[in-house]
Amino acid sequence: MTQTFSSFIPPTRVLMGPGPSDVYPQVLEALARPTIGHLDPRFVDLMDEVKQLLQYAFQTNNALTMPISAPGSAGMESVFVNLVEPGDKVIVCQNGVFGGRMQQNVQRCGGKAVMVQDDWGKPTDLNKVRAALKANPDAKALAFVHAETSTGVLNDAQALCQLAKEFDCLSIVDAVTSLGGSELRVDEWNIDAIYSGTQKCLSCIPGLSPVSFSDKAIAVIKQRQHPVQSWFLDMDLVMGYWGQGAKRAYHHTAPVNSIYGLHESLLILQQEGLENAWERHSRNHLSLKLGLEKLGLDLVVEEKYRLPQLNTVQIPNGIDDGQVRNRLLNEFNLEIGAGLGELAGKVWRIGLMGCGSSQKNVDYCLSSLEAVLN
Repeated sequence: MTQTFSSFIPPTRVLMGPGPSDVYPQVLEALARPTIGHLDPRFVDLMDEVKQLLQYAFQTNNALTMPISAPGSAGMESVFVNLVEPGDKVIVCQNGVFGGRMQQNVQRCGGKAVMVQDDWGKPTDLNKVRAALKANPDAKALAFVHAETSTGVLNDAQALCQLAKEFDCLSIVDAVTSLGGSELRVDEWNIDAIYSGTQKCLSCIPGLSPVSFSDKAIAVIKQRQHPVQSWFLDMDLVMGYWGQGAKRAYHHTAPVNSIYGLHESLLILQQEGLENAWERHSRNHLSLKLGLEKLGLDLVVEEKYRLPQLNTVQIPNGIDDGQVRNRLLNEFNLEIGAGLGELAGKVWRIGLMGCGSSQKNVDYCLSSLEAVLN
């Protein structure tokens, strides 16, 4: 018997989890535009605009700024495989899930990860980092997560990068959840390598990873003693395609329509103004916080370290985590996130990212939660 299939029509959800976030209608419209070749002169022009718009979003003049044709995890891997060689020592800060992924990348590159551990829900301790850098003067890089999505902590990227510079280390920064939602200044803070994702505060579709490398990082890549272990993510090869000028060397077939979408989302960010976007995320976070307190719900992270676009809420005693989230999804078409790792079953993660960071969404989330909890 032959099974009959039909077109997939997804439900309309309000996405207020840890990502993906709701996508701007303008981005969805851009995705539907005619596909052209990835070496078409008009597409090459678009690539140049995307690079300039990403430089604005990252606040950098780095020439090597571009989207990797894969999700944020590939952006992470592109940074580590290009900068870390066998035997290299990297100080890795971990106060959640994604610092652990940095550790795994260092190890898979043949490097040694020296871990600076802090409790989940707490910020990275700068004194511990300084001590680790003093104890390991041969460390090549300091790696940390700016916005730890698993816990809702915003680490002090500026101070951590200053420490890296003081000890003559490269700084490697995970900005998957911070780009477009929290203050981030790549050049001013002396960030050497950074990666992000399109599906969080940029409100684009998942599947692309903006990255940026400083001149110092590029010099390290060019002086490598071993070939980059990934052919696809080798920056020397990729830059033949994403480099300057009209003539591009074929490396891979870029996701053309996804780049249309990213371009549109970056235009929206530029039109709003980067600092206005940061302020909007902060304002809606404060509104959500006040509403949660009225419902008797507490945020896990201390106020001065809270990530505005990802709010970690303590689940009250006697409340069934999965049942609440399932009811929100099935009765209200509202998605919020579960806890990860050490926080699994203990917290909800409520996202206010990109176009999803609005007073309308705050109000809807609070009223839905109230209905379910009552």
